[in-house]
Amino acid sequence: MTLQDFFGKYPEVAVAFSGGVDSAYLLYAAKQYARKVQAYYVKSEFQPQFELDDAVRLAEELNADLRILDLNVLAVPCVSDNPVNRCYYCKKAIFTGITRAARADDFSVLLDGTNASDDAGDRPGMKALRELSVLSPLRECGLTKAAVRNLSKEAALFTWDKPAYACLATRIPTGEKITAEKLEATESAENFLFSLGFTDFRVRSQDGNAKIQLPEDQMENLLNHRREILRELKRYYKSVVLDLTARE
Repeated sequence: MTLQDFFGKYPEVAVAFSGGVDSAYLLYAAKQYARKVQAYYVKSEFQPQFELDDAVRLAEELNADLRILDLNVLAVPCVSDNPVNRCYYCKKAIFTGITRAARADDFSVLLDGTNASDDAGDRPGMKALRELSVLSPLRECGLTKAAVRNLSKEAALFTWDKPAYACLATRIPTGEKITAEKLEATESAENFLFSLGFTDFRVRSQDGNAKIQLPEDQMENLLNHRREILRELKRYYKSVVLDLTARE
């Protein structure tokens, strides 16, 4: 089945839109082939500002309707306590909110950007999607992450080479309580490293300490900026360390 076939079967759709590579291409395809499409972005404490900025920019470039929904995700039971299946509760809350908004807008079909490379067995959030009957056309059409990037490049989407970016909550170890302050520290620290030109990295929090993880070819540059990174990050963390196990 192709995406054109999929949207022939489902001509009116709501799209859960994160501003990432997969949902960006999904929204592009929906605009190409669907009769009617509405995008929904959920703004929460777990999402950095640049994700919202990218979502707004792409929606404007595609001339797609975008609704921004606010969600206090830390108020959701079992999310702030950060259990091993936190993603399930978070995803359930997010997609329940989108489903409610979509139905109010007369959409009965909700789509997400899960692709054929995503391992359903390793993602607790997949359970929530199944329970809410969310469809994943990229996955159903056999489109892998690499294929989505290639197709996005052909479509001239600026997201085609955007690095994967897991939500801010993933920087906090399972079992350690998630707070707004910890999330804000993570976003500020990562924004600073972005400003220095670093990419595809993480600043993980461990009991008030920061652990920087980044690709091997960027480690030397990080040491060149050691003093300014320490000065900035120690505004938010007790100590700052570099993980010598490089990110793949």
